[in-house]
Amino acid sequence: MPAAVVGAGPNGLTAAIVLAQAGVPTTLFEAEETIGGGARSMELTLPGFVHDVCSAIHPMAVNSPAFRSFPLAEHGLEWIQPPLPVAHPFDDGSAAVLENSLNATCERLGRDGATYRRAVAPLVRHWPEVFAEIMKPLLPVPRRPLRLARFGLLSTLPSTMVARIMFRCESTRALYAGMAAHSLRPLETLGTAAFGWLLAVAAHAGGWPIPRGGSQKIADALASYFESLGGRIIRGTRVRNLDELGDASPILLDVTPRQLAAIGASRFPASYLTKLNDYRYGPGVFKIDWALHSPIPWRAPDCERAGTVHLGGTLEEIAASERGESVPPFVLVAQPSLFDSSRAPAGKHTAWAYCHVPNGSTADMTADIESQMERFAPGFRTCVLARHTFTAAEMEHHNANLVGGDITGGLQNIKQLLARPTWSLYRTPLKHVFLCSSSTPPGASVHGMCGFNAAQLALRSM
Repeated sequence: MPAAVVGAGPNGLTAAIVLAQAGVPTTLFEAEETIGGGARSMELTLPGFVHDVCSAIHPMAVNSPAFRSFPLAEHGLEWIQPPLPVAHPFDDGSAAVLENSLNATCERLGRDGATYRRAVAPLVRHWPEVFAEIMKPLLPVPRRPLRLARFGLLSTLPSTMVARIMFRCESTRALYAGMAAHSLRPLETLGTAAFGWLLAVAAHAGGWPIPRGGSQKIADALASYFESLGGRIIRGTRVRNLDELGDASPILLDVTPRQLAAIGASRFPASYLTKLNDYRYGPGVFKIDWALHSPIPWRAPDCERAGTVHLGGTLEEIAASERGESVPPFVLVAQPSLFDSSRAPAGKHTAWAYCHVPNGSTADMTADIESQMERFAPGFRTCVLARHTFTAAEMEHHNANLVGGDITGGLQNIKQLLARPTWSLYRTPLKHVFLCSSSTPPGASVHGMCGFNAAQLALRSM
């Protein structure tokens, strides 16, 4: 029986590969003409300037057990490691940084170095095993419960509490808060600490790399490998109803609960449709891409060596921004062309930034983001050749899975992380239909593990 996968984002592509590896004839349907979902690249500003449409920095991808098991390098994927994973500048011209080296990071953290080492060194040492456990569904008993428990103990608290209890230096607290803010949740919320620790450990265990040529290269490599296994990709075809897929079995859908409800409306029971429609989405993002005639003129020299720069000032400033208060926004910046000359014409550069906004917002945050840029990189605006913006609402128009501009597949609160809206993890009430998007465990980011886990379950269910 042939299989069908709907949605050619990283999870859909990974699910299709797992099925094809098992010898199942598999067709992958993508609504857009370009595959990749959240891992696409385009010339958004000027000819020759390659911008990542959504994701740009990939600590989860380089550590992904699924991606590591595929021969993606043979299909064109090459990782570049910036000298620094992340820098967090301050108004005095200094910056807190994470180095790839744990020892170097601890030295840079000064009085907080020993505390930081005690927290992360055991996780760095055993990261392949710990990360593999984190990337699994939540129900199975972990094979290494003590190692996973250590991560759990560090992760369940609010990140503001962890920062204030563990670290004495304001700079370290701010650095940690910037990483925790990737949760898109108020930093006083339970569980936000997990995002800070996950990204910190990943920086030392595998780095925060960029793909040479843009995030599109991840999707292209996955697609190339899938097609080498005999798989077929049909682009520009939006599946609106399960009946369009004929007798395909299994069917895996890389969509969010809202799209799943629409596609399965005629066949799912009313109670399940209610669960899907009650699913909550998180904040959106406002994103801006720049074509630049020169590198960003950072006041802090360390920022010139970092692939990612977090702009938010102190812990208190970041926390206020993530609570939605009317303060300068916390801004996440990626500057890939400093390390990958293929992103822009010779001597020119690209940069990418976003801030968090209410779901579905149509607000234009250009002035707010560029004011933060000027705060830490005076003269930035004079470097801009062209800019392209996405409001949160426009993000969804570009990619239907980004509901209201939510780039995380749903509100990342404890309830939805533990109880995703499926019959049993990836299952639906229909025996042969599975959900495999970032709305399923282990959640958001480019790692393919939602698709990997769902496809393995589907194979066991055949």
